[in-house]
Amino acid sequence: MAEMTQQANAPTQTPAPPQKPQKSKEQLQKRKKRTKSIIAAVIILAAVGVGGFFLYRFLTAQNGAESQIQSQVAEISSIQSTVQGSGNAKAKESAAITLTQGGTVQEVFVTAGDTVTKGQPLYTIRSQAAEDEVAAAQEKVTNLQKDMADLVEKANNLTVRAPFAGKLVEVSEFQIDDKVSEGAAVCTLANDKKLKLSLYFSYAYENDISVGQRVQVSIPAVMDTFPGTVEKINKVSYISPEGSVYFEVIVVFDNPNTLTEGMTASATLTAADGTAIYPYQNGETEYYEVRKIVTESQGPVLSQNLLRYANVNAGDALLVLGSDTIDSDIRAKQKEIDDATTKLTEAQKALANFNATAPIDGTVTSCTLTPGAEVKSGDTVITISNNTNMVVQITVDDRNISFVQPGMTVDLTDYNGNVFVGTVSSIDMSIGENSSNGMTSYPVTLDVDNSAGTLLAGMWLDYSFVASQSDQCVVVPMQAVKYVSDADGNTSSVVFIQADEKPENAVELDIPEVEPGQTPTYPTEADGYYPVPVTTGLSDNYNVEIKEGLQGGETVFVNYYVDQGSSWG
Repeated sequence: MAEMTQQANAPTQTPAPPQKPQKSKEQLQKRKKRTKSIIAAVIILAAVGVGGFFLYRFLTAQNGAESQIQSQVAEISSIQSTVQGSGNAKAKESAAITLTQGGTVQEVFVTAGDTVTKGQPLYTIRSQAAEDEVAAAQEKVTNLQKDMADLVEKANNLTVRAPFAGKLVEVSEFQIDDKVSEGAAVCTLANDKKLKLSLYFSYAYENDISVGQRVQVSIPAVMDTFPGTVEKINKVSYISPEGSVYFEVIVVFDNPNTLTEGMTASATLTAADGTAIYPYQNGETEYYEVRKIVTESQGPVLSQNLLRYANVNAGDALLVLGSDTIDSDIRAKQKEIDDATTKLTEAQKALANFNATAPIDGTVTSCTLTPGAEVKSGDTVITISNNTNMVVQITVDDRNISFVQPGMTVDLTDYNGNVFVGTVSSIDMSIGENSSNGMTSYPVTLDVDNSAGTLLAGMWLDYSFVASQSDQCVVVPMQAVKYVSDADGNTSSVVFIQADEKPENAVELDIPEVEPGQTPTYPTEADGYYPVPVTTGLSDNYNVEIKEGLQGGETVFVNYYVDQGSSWG
């Protein structure tokens, strides 16, 4: 140290620098070339090193990518279900008249653009073919109806009924399943509720006897008299052996159920002056009506109710026959009548089209007729649209269709910004169309008042309306709701919530293990997440309402995102 100090304090003398040997020009050039080669090599090595470093970092970042849980807090908020789209306006009511036969135009009363009222004459066309078709169709229907009446009568005739009340005085014997032909004798039915008596009176009393006159009928066998009435007077000429001329008087009286035919009887009438009028001779009682009953159809016997001297009422079934074909014949004939009636209706409508009146109130949107022109079948000659009321059809998906009700209003806007109000008039739940996102959409028809005439048929209108809204409800991202299946294949909705321990309402899911490097589908308990069942409500494009299962404030699993290691730290 002392030496150093001393040296530091001694006077300084600068020695002379050694002399370098002088180099030739060729040696200097070679040295410059060598120096440049060394610098180039260093640069190349540096570039390779840096590139290798970055490649290494890239590869290690790829191999080290990790799936990170994306979560969000279940919020207490409001959610609206909004329906948006567009629809095409058209007249709510329109009519087109299309001809089914050719003809010649006689008169035309309207032109395109005219306003018409229902029932207003439009034109007249003469068509003989249309008139002939109506006549032929009407004749066919009439003939078929006659055939049907015959079949119905034949079906009714399978049951032989008593035409009036009385007594069966003669009966035929039938066995079940016996084949009975048409016209076979069934029984003889006598109306014994009344009896009649034929008596002859002298023409001297012609003016003293009249229909409806009261008489007293005397029957010696029972030694009693019965009140009766003159039912009929026949001005015949019955000549007695004594040469007197008499006319016939038919007397009717009630049977007290103790009298029968063939009993001797007489009747006494009273003239206007009070004197008694007696017949030429006694007569014999007869049943009021006697009829032989025969079958009017044929078939096997199904049942019979035939007992001699049995009393029957009008309409009682006496004999019932069966038929293998009558029912099918009636059905076939009815089908013919229905088809013929349809053709008649079409023919009448076609004929009416040749002398047409406006079927609705509205505006004539097209008219192709001119007087004297020939028209042919298939020509649509007049179209009428009622543009006072328009309709717009929109579609609503299955998430929101239950909130759409008839009578609710919808704002509509055309391309010029004009606003119209539509009212829901119908919801067709029978026609559902599946869209690409798996939802089903249903047609909804809106009625639009167009009394101002500013809305034109064919215009496109945008619509948007709030189908429903929930306030102060639990809301989570739509992706947070997972749809899982149990062992029986039943699907349910769950949300994975973060918790320190397993919640009481958590469900067990069979979550498959994930291969290294693959992104898992669901988080596990090891991640601190547990699946709990939820009931969903409204949804919009991003969020969904949780009606049951969450209280709000829970951290819920939304999805996974992959961290590619972008940080070099």
